[in-house]
Amino acid sequence: MKNIWKSVCTAFIAFLPFLIHAQSADPLVLVRGENFIKPRVYSAEEDRQVLKAFEGLRVADVSDGMDRVGLPGTGLVDPDIHPLWKDHDGLTHQIRGIAVTLRYVPTQRPDLPENLRDFSRWEGDWYNEISSETWTRILRKGSVIVIDDAEDSDVGTIGSFNILAWFQKGAAGVVTDGSSRDTDEVIKEKVPLYFRKPGRGIRPGRNELESVNRPVVIGGVLVCPGDVIVADGDGVIVVPREKAFDVAKAARAILEADKAGRKKLYEEMGMPLDQTVQ
Repeated sequence: MKNIWKSVCTAFIAFLPFLIHAQSADPLVLVRGENFIKPRVYSAEEDRQVLKAFEGLRVADVSDGMDRVGLPGTGLVDPDIHPLWKDHDGLTHQIRGIAVTLRYVPTQRPDLPENLRDFSRWEGDWYNEISSETWTRILRKGSVIVIDDAEDSDVGTIGSFNILAWFQKGAAGVVTDGSSRDTDEVIKEKVPLYFRKPGRGIRPGRNELESVNRPVVIGGVLVCPGDVIVADGDGVIVVPREKAFDVAKAARAILEADKAGRKKLYEEMGMPLDQTVQ
């Protein structure tokens, strides 16, 4: 009985700071809006170390690694979010990177300017102020742009120009539960894109940027800025950053065992060795 009471007291003490915060929260703060999941900021060096740990790992390996660290079924994004294109020779459609999260939402603003002759100015203002891409300033090598968008809307938040510009800034690829336009050109540009469907409309009059680097939900999965994103022909998986190195270590052992087994089969069957077994 004494040990049980001690455990209860310990649990209560651990919970007390959260209880005090909940009781003392300023109602005005809540009315204005408050984020309760506080993302951590990671340095470029911390990101580099994580990216190195995930080099070459497949979605299947990472999924198995998640199982082994006690997160079975966690992080598996809806398979409807799929690669726009695949490169079965070089496997350049694959993504391993660090999440930069964005949320675009359907707008409630008027659809068109009062004077249609001002359309070009209205369109430019919308792109620059309402549905902007100011977040491109925080992209770095290995960033994966994760866009929580209105999945049922017909909006081309992503297009052949901006996705290539993001790629130029170091982005490893893009994952969205929404759509993309200019898909023929994006395929030719070979920028890795995992999306739900093609879209056609422009952003002005349709959506606006709600937040940057806040938790978002993609295909039923929570994505926090700094989480690890792995994507290939099997789909997309999200690894919570605090578990990243444990998952990578387990996944690496799984991959190496698989490669060794398949390499032996290749050799027995006289098949030329490819990059997946070397």
